[in-house]
Amino acid sequence: MGEILGLGVTHYPGLMYPDANMATFLERTLASGRVPKERMDPDRWPEPMRREWGTDHGATAAAEHRRRCRDAFRTVRKELDAFAPDFVLIWGDDQYENFKEEIVPPFCVFATPEVACRPFSRRRAFTPPDNVWGEPTETVVTLKGHPAAAKYLVTELINAQVDMPYAYTTRYEHGLAHAFINTVLYLDWDRTGFPYPVVPFHVNCYGSAVIQRRGGAAAPTSPEPDPPGPTPTRCFDVGAATARALARSPWRVALIGSSSWSHAFLTGKTQWIEPDLESDRARLEELRAGRYAKWRELTTRQLEDAGQHEFLNWVCLAGAMHELGRRAEIVDYVESYIFNSDKCFAVFRPR
Repeated sequence: MGEILGLGVTHYPGLMYPDANMATFLERTLASGRVPKERMDPDRWPEPMRREWGTDHGATAAAEHRRRCRDAFRTVRKELDAFAPDFVLIWGDDQYENFKEEIVPPFCVFATPEVACRPFSRRRAFTPPDNVWGEPTETVVTLKGHPAAAKYLVTELINAQVDMPYAYTTRYEHGLAHAFINTVLYLDWDRTGFPYPVVPFHVNCYGSAVIQRRGGAAAPTSPEPDPPGPTPTRCFDVGAATARALARSPWRVALIGSSSWSHAFLTGKTQWIEPDLESDRARLEELRAGRYAKWRELTTRQLEDAGQHEFLNWVCLAGAMHELGRRAEIVDYVESYIFNSDKCFAVFRPR
């Protein structure tokens, strides 16, 4: 019988940016022309937001934000190494980097033997080196896959009435979408190596914004939204079915839900400059109290209103952990007004 460890993390791109650039998502939004004039003025922002912004556009706050996230990743990595899985499965999004206008599947499991990723050539946002490790643009990170486990899982899910798309190769020119490669980079923050094969499990988190906003952060290209992604109910149930299938397998598996929670650039009710902290705090209390089965009852409308599109990755994880009867240990919850999103780190240990 398989053994399963659950982990919840983020893949926030800003963690690899220099301190002076970590607030780049907010700065881009302020420069976009979409923000009402009265919201452009930092003097009219909430006091905690003004404090984070400071006199250096968040550079000082960035160092502390990164430290807490880095330390949380180190704690999660210790749990992963102690468990020593045969492979890790990552629920991630950013599917527009791999799936574009030709087809947008609700889910997709990748059964590839390895993927060569170029995480620092995707975008040259700042003066090189533009990452905190000082790694060159041409750096290649090759991740091992686990085709046998991926094909087993897809087969089991289809037999369980889940019509699960799969792929034997990626289409993205830089390898895996950043939801997956960033997760690995951050779990290997100290660059000791990442020996575990990876099974990427794409989730169409952005749904109504995936093509309209080219994956989420861009301004809408059309007034008409795209069809929605899978509902929280469906994601929760797919997570549960995944846990049942892998519990019957011969492998030790780490299931990772990777995403930040509410994203400022998706939260219209804050004029796209703040995440929905209230909704994130509600989700945190549900997780802390062991009541995360309530996430199955959330609606797409609720998540999109809160800018919690990517939270569907955590909903998949929650479905799996609920199926296994696991409680979460919160490693850290890192809240922010100016760094685009709130980040949660959690471990669900085997009994």
